[in-house]
Amino acid sequence: MREYLLTLCVTAAVTYLLTGPVRKFAIAAGAMPEIRARDVHREPTPRLGGIAMFFGLCAGLLVADHLTNLNQVFEKSNEPRALLSGAAVIWLIGVLDDKFEIDALIKLGAQMIAAGVMVMQGLTILWLPIPSVGTVALTQWQGTLLTVALVVITINAVNFVDGLDGLAAGMVCIAAAAFFMYAYRIWYSYGIEAAAPATLFAAILMGMCVGFLPHNMHPARIFMGDSGSMLIGLVLAAGAISITGQVDPDNLFGGSERSTVHGMVPIYIPLLMPLTIIAIPAADLILAIVRRTWRGQSPFAADRGHLHHRLLEVGHSHSRAVLIMYFWSALIAFGALAYSVNSASMWIVLGVVVLSAIGLLLLLLPRFTPRAPRWAESFVPPRYRRRKVLPESAPAPATESESGASEEDSPDGPGGVQDEEPEHRTPVVVGVSGVNGATAVGPRSRSAR
Repeated sequence: MREYLLTLCVTAAVTYLLTGPVRKFAIAAGAMPEIRARDVHREPTPRLGGIAMFFGLCAGLLVADHLTNLNQVFEKSNEPRALLSGAAVIWLIGVLDDKFEIDALIKLGAQMIAAGVMVMQGLTILWLPIPSVGTVALTQWQGTLLTVALVVITINAVNFVDGLDGLAAGMVCIAAAAFFMYAYRIWYSYGIEAAAPATLFAAILMGMCVGFLPHNMHPARIFMGDSGSMLIGLVLAAGAISITGQVDPDNLFGGSERSTVHGMVPIYIPLLMPLTIIAIPAADLILAIVRRTWRGQSPFAADRGHLHHRLLEVGHSHSRAVLIMYFWSALIAFGALAYSVNSASMWIVLGVVVLSAIGLLLLLLPRFTPRAPRWAESFVPPRYRRRKVLPESAPAPATESESGASEEDSPDGPGGVQDEEPEHRTPVVVGVSGVNGATAVGPRSRSAR
């Protein structure tokens, strides 16, 4: 465990220290697009944060290769080298896209090439442990197609949630933490060496996100861009592929395949855990494709209908919307992790149900913001006060589009109470092409994140 923690800390430190110089480089290189009316951020912000994250990945792998116990991962498996090769391909394409806006088909091809590079070096799905069936061996073509599909889906799912400051890095960090505990338990408790690469990938991924988050939290000083979002999506997919298709479930328990699979479900959760770590990004991906197709748009057309945009429309502030997304990611990932450890405990189920109810309450919090009576307004924070009604002769207050201020700049906050005579606000149209929420496959507007 200490060597994993050391690898995590080194990765985080390198990523953190390099992000500042990378920000200056991005500004000098002109990778800082102009602001459009519907962008969430209000100041031009440089991209290319993925450069620091990639070098953090390289530093983590280099340190792990020189540690006594983790060095065995490199000696017994070619998966770390496969990950580095695929990451280099996807990172280079991401850097070019952040600067020059590459065509959609080129990015899609690059994602497939990166997955193919990993498959050629041994990082692929060999079999699937399916409940009530047993371990199903896959042919070479089946494993390759499934691996490529998982990599492409995960990359774009992570990129879909990269719409608010700190959102993608934080959600992936939470998922990586849960996945690390899951993989470490398989490796340490059961002594299965095949789970060691996935454990290492999760530790390095946490370090990349932790090191980048201080620079990316609201208000962000730099964005990770496609060079970062596609990179962490690929690392996340690599860990899921390694633990799902490389670890033989028959090694966990004795007996036949059928009894083994029955015995380890849901203790092992070979299929569920990799899916839970991208549950929210995957749901956002599916909803976006359905929404855009229903409107007659391209599935890759950027719009402002993602889950985090809808939280802002409900009335949440930028920071609160990010924290709510963090909450749901942690609930799903760690809930599945707890269920895999002890599925017979009703306390785990009840805890997940209670936390889900709390999460629903948080989602509707702006609807339930209390209003203080007139006599108590001087004793409560400004967001709970009623603003005075302006006389008819007074000039109308400037709208957000006129003043350029965001909802968070208002004294009542985005979750504040409406005026007795509400101001006119420019409605936000969901599904407008060319704004925030570009996919890793589709064309990215130079002003969209």
